[in-house]
Amino acid sequence: MRLGVISDTHGLLRPEVFAVFQQVDHIVHGGDVGRWEILIELEAIAPVTAVYGNVDPPGIRSRLPQVATIELDGFELVVTHGDQFGHPTPGALHEAFPRAEIIVYGHTHKPLLELVDKTVTVMNPGGAGHPRFDLRPSVGIMELEPGIPPRARIVSLEGRQRD
Repeated sequence: MRLGVISDTHGLLRPEVFAVFQQVDHIVHGGDVGRWEILIELEAIAPVTAVYGNVDPPGIRSRLPQVATIELDGFELVVTHGDQFGHPTPGALHEAFPRAEIIVYGHTHKPLLELVDKTVTVMNPGGAGHPRFDLRPSVGIMELEPGIPPRARIVSLEGRQRD
């Protein structure tokens, strides 16, 4: 299973996302969606699991959970924006969600891919919307296959060629 990982769109869905997510089977959005239409556009690519973030408006907050837990290809995956932890770290997220094998979060806009406790994959795809904090926009791709650890990478959105 190929998973598209996105967060912090803040109302902007870059055209490059459609090229990067072209062959994904599922998309997770780590919050700060910005506009409901973002999720509708992502749903045109693949099914979406999304959570709300700290700056999402009430209309989005009322329709999305703060934390989502799903099982994909035998992996228990937790999605959260992470703002409820202040400045979330992989260790703090693992402690908060000890049963999760994969944790996806946003909030910091800083891309991160880390293995915690040798078994838990923690990913922050970075901010996919307008650049903030001098960070380039990015998303993540994760490959899930039963019986082997997830394989993942961060994909920069700036400077990508259109297909």
